[in-house]
This record gives sequence, C-alpha cells and structure tokens, in this order.
Amino acid sequence: MKPILLLLSLLATLPAEAQVRLNMTEGVTEISQKVYGLHMTILTICAVIGLLVFGAMFWAIIHHRKSRGARAAQFHESTRVEILWTIIPFLILVAMAIPATKTLVAMEDASKPDLTVQITGSQWKWHYRYFDEDVEFYSLLATLPQQISGEVRKREHYLLEVDHPLVLPTERKVRFLITSDDVIHSWWVPAFAVKKDAIPGFINEAWTRIEQPGLYRGQCAELCGKDHGFMPIVVDARSPEEFDGWLARRKTEQAEARAAEQELLAMNMSRDELMTLGEQVYQKACAACHQANGEGIPGAFPALRSSELVLNDRAAHINIVLYGKAGTAMQSFDKQLALKELAAVITYERNAWGNDTGDLVQPKDIHQARQEQ
Repeated sequence: MKPILLLLSLLATLPAEAQVRLNMTEGVTEISQKVYGLHMTILTICAVIGLLVFGAMFWAIIHHRKSRGARAAQFHESTRVEILWTIIPFLILVAMAIPATKTLVAMEDASKPDLTVQITGSQWKWHYRYFDEDVEFYSLLATLPQQISGEVRKREHYLLEVDHPLVLPTERKVRFLITSDDVIHSWWVPAFAVKKDAIPGFINEAWTRIEQPGLYRGQCAELCGKDHGFMPIVVDARSPEEFDGWLARRKTEQAEARAAEQELLAMNMSRDELMTLGEQVYQKACAACHQANGEGIPGAFPALRSSELVLNDRAAHINIVLYGKAGTAMQSFDKQLALKELAAVITYERNAWGNDTGDLVQPKDIHQARQEQ
C-alpha cells in the first residue's frame, strides 16, 4: 500500500497544468473544442461499453463459479442473440460516426479564408510566408545550446521557444498551406487541433480561427531526423488591430532590409566585423551539424576544419552555402540569411579553427554568385 499512497500523494502535488495533460486540451478554437467534445463523447461510450461488458463478465464469474455448485449450461447458436450482437454494435458505430464525420468535414473546410499563410518545413526550422503581403521569415529554435548540453539551467519553455513566432490575428479565418523542402515534417499545434504533414512536392491544407489572444506552442510531430526534437512552433495570436499594425511594420522592415542590402554592395566589411558576425551566425545556423569546432560528425556531417573545399575552392564554398547540396542534409541558406550574414559566415569558416586562408568574402561576392547561378 505504501508505494500506492506515495504515488497518489505525488499526483496530488502536481500543478493543475500537468494534470490536465493526462487528457486532450480543449484548445482555443471552435474546431479544437468540437474535437475535444467528440473525444469525450467517444471515450464515454467506450467506457460505458467496457463497464457493461466487464461487469457482466465478472458478475457471471463470481455468481456461477464451481465452488457454488454451478454447472455450465449446454446450448448452441441462437439466431436472436446473433442478430442482436450484430445490430447493436452497428447502431453504436453509426451513432459515433455521425458526429465524427461532421467534425472531420468542418476541419477540412478551408474555404473563404481571411488570410493565407504558407508553411514550409525544413531540417530543422519552419518558414512562414503571408500570401499577398510580401512578408516571409524563418522561425528557429531559440533555446540556448548551453541549456541543451546541461551547462545552464533550463528555462520554462525549454525546446518550445523560437526566435520569430508565427503572428496571427484572432477572430479571422486563417488558411495554412503546408509543405516541405526536404523530408516529411508535421506542423502540430494542439490548442488549434491542427496537425498536418508537410510533404516534399505536396501541399496539405488546414485552417484555424483563434478566439483568444496569447502564445500557443507546438512542435514537429514527425520523426524528421536527428534534431527532430529541436523544431518547435510558437504562434503569437493578437487582436486584429494589433496584427494589422505588426504586419505593416514587418513589411516596412523587410523593404528597408532589402534596400540596405543593395547599399552593402558598394561597401567592404572589415575582417573583424566579418569574423564577429560570422561566428554568431555559425553558432546559430551551422554548429548543430558541423559542430562548434568545425570538426563535423564523421559519417554524417563533413568537417569544415582543414576541408579541401573550404581551403581551396572559394566559388564552390559560396555556392554550397547559398544553394545547399541535393541528397544531403546541407540545405540552402540563400533565403535564410541576410546578405552580410552569408558573407560573414563564409568568411568565418575560411578563417576559423586554423583554416587561416586570409580570404574575406564581401556582400558583393555573394550578390555576384547569385547573378551567375
């Protein structure tokens, strides 16, 4: 009894949020609440059936046991019983299928959206593009590497925090077009009851209408590679007015960033500036695969330290960072990084860990490589 009492006392001390996770969340959308209601209805039906069946079975075992002198009845098939145990389950299944079908049809009806967002998964990040708004960005894990390695204390939303959350309006129908650049991912936000696979070459459709502002977290729900657990989703739901203001600011910022990149083409960044920025970009975008020391992971990710390509083929080095390498985990960083970030990280790789080529890659070199592609 002591272990059972200890377990019960531990459960009683758990926070309310942890206890709720034993069941589905009701969510913050009409669809998620319908899914929750359907789940509870089916669960109740199954529980009642289980209670009746096992109750009758245990009653029969107890009251017709051999020690009470019971003798097994001898009888054969009964047409009436066979009809009953066929019709009754059939009627139960029909009763369950009707609300389930209505909910599934509603979940798939993405027509007449107020906003459309394209979601593209890639190892191991999400890319969001707002249709007809000229706004797009990548969303990456924001948990510090020191937390992952256990060097510092883990924060509240460990592995469920990103640098740029997907910002959506409340009270508007938002359609998602979900696809992938490389392998199969799955975009899953439990509070919305949205879980759709992101498949290369295909576009899956989903939608939501958020009723309450707030931050809602999810993650990739498909085993997409060694860093599958480092691909979180954060949605920042704002009122329609706040969303419109954010979208206008974002459009202005991205337009200004593109203009600033054009100005960089006539400038040369210093070595110190390139190396400092390059190290920051490398730690954020490259170290997970090629390691912080540039040694890579034998058999999985090539080393950059003393690499023949890095040391001797400048054009190929720029090209593989820009456009990736087909058939490998090396993806394109052309749209993920700004012009000066691309120049800086390539410069850093060519001069860090003893590579010491002395070669500085400038933003204009990246622009030229794009023109030649």
